[in-house]
Amino acid sequence: MSELLDWYDRVRRDLPWRRTKDPYAVWISEIMLQQTGVAVVIPYWERWMARFPTVHDLARADEDDVLAMWQGLGYYSRARSLRAGATRVAAEGVPTTVEGWRAVPGIGPYTAGAIASIAQGIDEIRNA
Repeated sequence: MSELLDWYDRVRRDLPWRRTKDPYAVWISEIMLQQTGVAVVIPYWERWMARFPTVHDLARADEDDVLAMWQGLGYYSRARSLRAGATRVAAEGVPTTVEGWRAVPGIGPYTAGAIASIAQGIDEIRNA
């Protein structure tokens, strides 16, 4: 495992969502990165976070506004699921377990593990 972590320390890219431990910001990046390249996602993620900086902002947003911000990323069901998930998280609170993230609309096993691991330091393998 230490060899893998050493390799990561040497080659990791400086990505904006890696500069935060905010579960919402990581969640947005993980959804945007599904079937979309990193170079394409960076400016979308930055605009998204400027427009909807918190889960509450996204939960309150009009669907047409959300879809307009998503335009160009394709697979619009991802944007709709993000908004539905944000509504749930805004009402119930940020999940603190992998299982909690899996209960959020639009989040599957990989994304739940990624958010929990990256943003919350949860050992996904032992807690999945």
